[in-house]
Amino acid sequence: MVMTSHLTATADHPVLRVAPASPAAAAAYFGASLAFHADVSDVAAALAADGDPGFVVLDSRSTASWDQGHVPGAVHLPTALILEQAAALLDPAVPVVTYCWGPGCNGATRAALALAQLGYRVKEMLGGFEYWAREGFAFETSEGPDRRGADPLTAPVDAADCGC
Repeated sequence: MVMTSHLTATADHPVLRVAPASPAAAAAYFGASLAFHADVSDVAAALAADGDPGFVVLDSRSTASWDQGHVPGAVHLPTALILEQAAALLDPAVPVVTYCWGPGCNGATRAALALAQLGYRVKEMLGGFEYWAREGFAFETSEGPDRRGADPLTAPVDAADCGC
């Protein structure tokens, strides 16, 4: 009886007003999410490791944005130019990880869609360039290499990774 009362009270709370998905549905959803998204830290670790990471990173922003800062080794291909230039810049056998400014921008999503429609296997880098820089990873600008300290709200300051 106490458990029923607790469940009823909890169901009135905004978090559980819509019941959580079944474990099977949740596993399918979160598994699919990982097939579509890559974490900034995971991309950085793969690029820092010796050898071929098995993917190419694509910056889908404008040239002015690219010059302001971009992931080292990324391919610059603004979304508007993907249809006409992707075949010359990208190998269709190599997965592509797209990024744009950050979580408030859907440019990387639009770029990923355009690439997928052309037949590329693609993921979107969550957080975009904003979180790349905020997590303290080195980046390149039109003036040369740069790096900022890790933002303690987005990345551990004194640890190699967040432990996720």
